[in-house]
Amino acid sequence: MPNQRFLTIYSGILTFVFAVTVLSGFAGRTKKVSFDEINVRRINIIEPDGTLRMILSNKTDAPGMFIRGKEYPHPDRKSAGVIFVDDEGTENGGLIFGGFKNKEGKVESWGHLSFDQYQQDQVFSIDAGEEEGHRRSGIGISDRGDYPILEAVEATTRIGALPGDQQEAEYKKFVATHGGDAQRAYFGRVGDGSVVLRLKDKQGRDRIVLQVNADGTPVLQLLDANGKMTAQLPPQDHR
Repeated sequence: MPNQRFLTIYSGILTFVFAVTVLSGFAGRTKKVSFDEINVRRINIIEPDGTLRMILSNKTDAPGMFIRGKEYPHPDRKSAGVIFVDDEGTENGGLIFGGFKNKEGKVESWGHLSFDQYQQDQVFSIDAGEEEGHRRSGIGISDRGDYPILEAVEATTRIGALPGDQQEAEYKKFVATHGGDAQRAYFGRVGDGSVVLRLKDKQGRDRIVLQVNADGTPVLQLLDANGKMTAQLPPQDHR
């Protein structure tokens, strides 16, 4: 009996040592797994330290907005796509897309690729879509103010909690101290079938507009800061 008990204990120790050795070997080894096909609702790509770097998601599981590793609500994000995240865990661009026929049988479709300013919103975007029978596609270039987007997120939450009759005034106060956001250029096809190039000043006002209308008529316009046309080719017909 003593010998049998000794053998049982000895066997258990050997099994334990073997298990630890095998598991330690697996833990220290980089594993690569290959799949022919995989079905997944969402994939979070992270760094070794856990920092989120990219999210691939369906529509239902679309993420909120990430700022320095913290997720904030993003109610308007209801599309499948890819969200890019910088080294500090802040969103800095994305690709979203979708499309369907609504209850009236009309097409609603969209595609959007954008790149963000550091700790801010998008400064370059490519868009295409259709709504109410109007098709559009274009490239936009924008300026962003020198303030972190987190201040805008916090202000939106704070102002949204105020009574309705106070929200507009508070929003104007925020904009007065957080300027610099403006579209600077746009080139694309707009809903009426024309194509247009709009060059804007720092306040987002059109200053040069080059357009080919849906009927093929070309127009070049120069405008002042008040939106008044100062010159046009071909000349405007005043008759």
